[in-house]
Formats: sequence, structure tokens, C-alpha cells
Amino acid sequence: MKIDRVHLVYFSATFTTRKVVRAIGAAFGGEVVEHDITCGGPSGGAVSLGSGDLLVAGVPVYAGRVPAQAAVALRAFKGSGVPAVLVCVYGNRDYDDALVELQDIVGAGGFKTVAAGAFIARHCIFPKVAADRPDAADMQKIDAFAAGCARLLAGTDDVASLPTPVLKGNRPYKQGGASTFSPVGDASLCDGCQACVRQCPVGAIPTADPCSTDASKCIACGRCLVVCHTGSRAFRGDAYKGFEAKFIAAFSARREPEVFLPAGV
Repeated sequence: MKIDRVHLVYFSATFTTRKVVRAIGAAFGGEVVEHDITCGGPSGGAVSLGSGDLLVAGVPVYAGRVPAQAAVALRAFKGSGVPAVLVCVYGNRDYDDALVELQDIVGAGGFKTVAAGAFIARHCIFPKVAADRPDAADMQKIDAFAAGCARLLAGTDDVASLPTPVLKGNRPYKQGGASTFSPVGDASLCDGCQACVRQCPVGAIPTADPCSTDASKCIACGRCLVVCHTGSRAFRGDAYKGFEAKFIAAFSARREPEVFLPAGV
């Protein structure tokens, strides 16, 4: 199959999922079209993919699941029999049911999953966990996965005949849940630039008080932390510090990427 266009569809609050799917998309040689769904679905409504197209769909893992906002936005993409490469990025704890949920979402849109991978990145709530990832070794594995996907598709003229990978995860999916913690700003550092307000995917930061956070809306994605140029916004408080210490102790052992490709690819 000749790939003419690679559609990268990603939810990437801290820009790491974007980095991973961009690295994968570069392996196919076609035109790259990006769809950033972090702050909402495509503005024009449904997006239909067709002959010569490939979908690379990437999401972070929140509590073992696809972020609810990403799930909604992904449903706008349609592709009858169009091949899909699935990517989830998680903070070194586990990706649980995120990959199978992502497979079900794109499958409902008509896409055919041909390969999938789970990759590790710095944890968005406890950034001392997997702090330097994806590192050089991770990127080598991401590149090798992408090359395998490219070989797989180049070697077939009939995507429908490709075996559907059996992914790790459960159906029904594990119950999702909201984070206990929300980042807040330090008024002594905040210069009122409003970057966090503008770029929060769920509108949880009020314009009038950018140091506060509406915990009922916040999904603890970390976007406000990475766009705050003064370092004002952070997860704080004794309860957070206590849980952070337990989380670091439990989940700091290095985990490795897992990929799902047909044998021999």
C-alpha cells in the first residue's frame, strides 16, 4: 500500500504524545496532516479519510483510560477500512485498558487497526517519575516500531487481510476517575500572562484569577504547568506531597515500551 497522507490525530497536553506520534508519522514518507484535538475536536465537524490515507492516533493515559475529551474528539474521524496505528503514552505506572479503548473508538469510525504501541513519558502529576522520558533508548524503540509499521503497510495491497493485533487490556474497561489533585498558581510568581487560561483544555482556570483552578473541571493534564513561563503553577500541598512520596516509591522502576505488530515484521 502506498501511503499518500499520514493523519496524526493527538491529544497532547504536555506535548509529549505529539512528539511520539510525529516521530512515528515521519516513517511513512507521505504528506503529514496534523489534527491537534487537545483543546477540542476538528472545527469543521467530521473528518473523512480515504484511499491512500493512514491514521496515527495518539493519546495519553489518564487513570488507565483514554481521556474523555479525546474520546469525544476522536469520534469525529471516519475512515472505512483505512489503516490505523494506535499510540498511548503513559507515566510509567500502567496503560491498563487505554489501548483497547482507543482501538474500539477508531474501530467504531471504520478504521482498521494494524499496529499499536504503548510508550512511557514523564508523569503529568508526579513529574519526578520517568522524569527524563522518552529518552534516547525510547526514541530508538519508537523509530523501530514506526519502521515496522511502514514495512507492514508497504508489503500489502489489501489492508483488510492484515491480522488485527490482540492488544493488552480488558473489556469492559476499568472504571475511570478524576484526579484528587489540581495545580494552582503562586501569586508571587504569576505575571498574569493568561497562557494557562487560554490553553487549558477544559477551561478550568478563570481569567480573573489565573492562580486558582476549578477542581470540578480540572483533569490534571499538566498543560498549565508546561506553558507557565514563570513556574507559578504547580501541584502543591501536604496531601499532594504525601501521596507523591508513595507514588514515587511504587512506580519508579523503569518500564519499557510494548508494541503490537504481526510476527516477523
